[in-house]
Amino acid sequence: MSNPIPVTVLTGFLGSGKTTLLNRILTEQHGRRIAVIENEFGEVGVDNQLVIQSDEELFEMNNGCICCSVRGDLIRILGRLLKRKDKLDAVLIETTGLANPAPVAQTFFSDDEMRANFRLDAIVTLVDAKHISLHLGDSDEAQKQIAFADVILLNKTDLVTPAELTALEARLHKINAPAKIHRTQNAIIPIDQVLGIGGFSLSRATELDPQFLEPEYPFEWAGVYPLPAGTHELAIGHCGCDHDHEHDHGEAGHAQGEAEAEEHHHCDHHHGNENELDVVIMPVKSLAEADLAAAREAAVLTFSDWERKVLAGETVEPGGTLHRLQLTEGHGHFPLRIVEAGSFLVFEQCGEVPLHIHVNDDVVKPVWQRDYHAQHTHDDKVTSVGIHLPGELDSKKLNAWISDLLRTKGGDIFRMKGVLVVKGAANRLVFQGVHMLFDAKLDRPWGNDPRLNTLVFIGKNLDRAALTEGFKACLAG
Repeated sequence: MSNPIPVTVLTGFLGSGKTTLLNRILTEQHGRRIAVIENEFGEVGVDNQLVIQSDEELFEMNNGCICCSVRGDLIRILGRLLKRKDKLDAVLIETTGLANPAPVAQTFFSDDEMRANFRLDAIVTLVDAKHISLHLGDSDEAQKQIAFADVILLNKTDLVTPAELTALEARLHKINAPAKIHRTQNAIIPIDQVLGIGGFSLSRATELDPQFLEPEYPFEWAGVYPLPAGTHELAIGHCGCDHDHEHDHGEAGHAQGEAEAEEHHHCDHHHGNENELDVVIMPVKSLAEADLAAAREAAVLTFSDWERKVLAGETVEPGGTLHRLQLTEGHGHFPLRIVEAGSFLVFEQCGEVPLHIHVNDDVVKPVWQRDYHAQHTHDDKVTSVGIHLPGELDSKKLNAWISDLLRTKGGDIFRMKGVLVVKGAANRLVFQGVHMLFDAKLDRPWGNDPRLNTLVFIGKNLDRAALTEGFKACLAG
């Protein structure tokens, strides 16, 4: 395309005001056709209910963080947007508050179709002036959101003193000197200062992260195995044979003449249960780079799709399926059925256990293999608790519970948000909180929408049972 569609990535730590800004953009009379892609961190989807209804197209991705496990979903949605009859004026991607914006930006440089049809216009980062200092020291995500920003909205300036604001702005400039900083309240800013500004600099991004143009993948190792037709064994864990080690990086891995690599690293950032291993197996025509690249991109999409849980002893077959192997203490054995002999590419989101393929009691070595750039990970201490329940709430009980929760646990609750059903009210109660601050208001009527309570807490040291029982106690008798 001679006129690629500009893309704005809207990011910022939990509670910084991203949804508030998004709603302002959606309701402003700017005459632009904007598609919004929204991603959130949490067990239940809330943000889509907090976005004001508009004529814009809204796409949700709440099955993982946009910067790692759902990159395939992002590519799918963008590809779908290209098939529209009427051309878009812009795409706005709102990331989860725990996202590193760099892998999102990489999508528009590492994928040929994305690079040809879209142009990354800017990364806009919102900063909560009241609470960001609590997270800059111990949150890698918060620092990266600021470091990669082309525009920083220093939001909620009315909640801090002028001296605190000046000191914070100086701190932001130390992290990111080139970024344009705007001071805002309630994310109020002219739209032409955040959209269509042409602020993204690839050279600056590669200075910040020399591996910026190296894509991050939802898998961390791949190997090609020549396999005959028949049913073989896929063994996870130590097999007790001469090849009882992690993926071999000896001569079998040098199909392209690479220097001998170090032994395959342990992966200490598995995104699932430690007794689960995600694997995709697909046929590959040859070891030619074009064939390997095509299989790799197909695997990215497969990793973003629904998984098939495979119990020990259940059969695995090659194809476009994400197999989530269920292990016992890091071990498992699975029949691998090969209908037609050929070469098969195995992609592994590795745990800390090796993978072996046995054919007639012999261990097959990969004829080609590669480690991939380790994908972005989050602070494992930050978790979410989602609650989704029917029933009407007693407003007095709800207020008392929230007040006590903020008083006793406010420091650990980074973010809470929800849409609630209050007894006697025809309208939805929308509530949002950041640490000790809390706001709730009635907005639009429920109309034909199901009257269900949906809320999510994001933070550290969250007690799921206590939060759920405390909420249930607020239901009207």
